[in-house]
Amino acid sequence: MYRVRVRSVPPVVLALRRFPNPRLTGIGAGLFAALTMFVLACVDRLLFDSSELVYGLLFLPVSALTALWVRPADLVTAPISVPIAFAVGVFPISGGSEGLGGQIMGLVTALAVHAGWLYGGTLIAGLIASVRKVRQMRARRRYVLAQGRGGAPASEPAPRAAAASAAAAAAAKPVRAGAGGAGAVARRPQRP
Repeated sequence: MYRVRVRSVPPVVLALRRFPNPRLTGIGAGLFAALTMFVLACVDRLLFDSSELVYGLLFLPVSALTALWVRPADLVTAPISVPIAFAVGVFPISGGSEGLGGQIMGLVTALAVHAGWLYGGTLIAGLIASVRKVRQMRARRRYVLAQGRGGAPASEPAPRAAAASAAAAAAAKPVRAGAGGAGAVARRPQRP
């Protein structure tokens, strides 16, 4: 008789499973991050008088969520879209003077002053995306190895085994005299 051993799942994992788990495309993740940071910057301007600390602290979880919610095929876009979202969101709290030139100078100054938060959020998004990519590659490798055990020898992946067997079958065919080999060129009939 076999006993099935059931692992108990920690309550923290159960709580995290209840949260939404959307899979956004690269553009969707960028739009999510940019719109969220813009709204949070507007709220920061209204409630906290454009506090850099509040904006930076809110940027870190948005960066993490962007990297967690992007679909596996678009993982590379998370660390790219997060700094763009930071720049979009910092515009309402940049505090530039009147005119287009003053607004641009305020934005550039705010980006330079908040570079630590920008690098921190980008680092978080990059780390999460890298860990997810490594886990995805390991899962794919296990899948390929499991598929390889069923049909082909474990030392050879399935496509190579199929190609090797096809080449062996072609080499074993008898060749008629005058038909030429695999490299024979078709000749055109000559005119008398």
